[in-house]
Amino acid sequence: MLEKGMFVPPPMKEERLEVLHSLIKQHPFGAMVTCGVDGPTADHIPFVLHSDLSTNGTLRGHVAIRNPIVEAASAKPSTLLIFQGPHTYITPSWYASKAEHGKVVPTWNYALVHAYGKLTITHDENWLREHLASLTLTHEANQATPWKPEDAPAKFLAQQLKGIVGIEIKIDRFQGKWKISQNKNAADKKGVIAGLQELASEDATAMAELVRQR
Repeated sequence: MLEKGMFVPPPMKEERLEVLHSLIKQHPFGAMVTCGVDGPTADHIPFVLHSDLSTNGTLRGHVAIRNPIVEAASAKPSTLLIFQGPHTYITPSWYASKAEHGKVVPTWNYALVHAYGKLTITHDENWLREHLASLTLTHEANQATPWKPEDAPAKFLAQQLKGIVGIEIKIDRFQGKWKISQNKNAADKKGVIAGLQELASEDATAMAELVRQR
């Protein structure tokens, strides 16, 4: 019986929790998909993964208080969160087998995580302050002078907090899919790595390393 969710051939399945968590932390801007009476809706949100709050981890974020998802969340809907890692086009010109028999076609390599859980919301100010502190601490780390919520005037910050709502998803299960040339022979993989390295883009370089690791 196929697992509910995206199609994941066994060679492409990634189930190691530390690997799944690592991708989310490196690519935290997720797509949150919920399905209500009017059909599916999607929101794109920067999340913070708290690995220690539940067995599979807990995702926290925030949305505008006027976002329709706030009202829908009262029913604690089932939620799918999608985190996209490195991805890139793969030309058959990189394959050694192209010169041998020509029976090759283009494809797309990628790594991604689907996380599933129930959506809950909170208006608690302390929760929101802690979340914003955690979120900015993560993304301000590479700044010469990291910004902190306390840098803003207290009254201004309090007003901003009134306009947002916290969201939390305790992750029930994962699907990880790493489509990274697993079905190619050693010579073709070597060609893919060399071709990606020559492109020198961030995604291409990251994908070259993933192919090499596998």
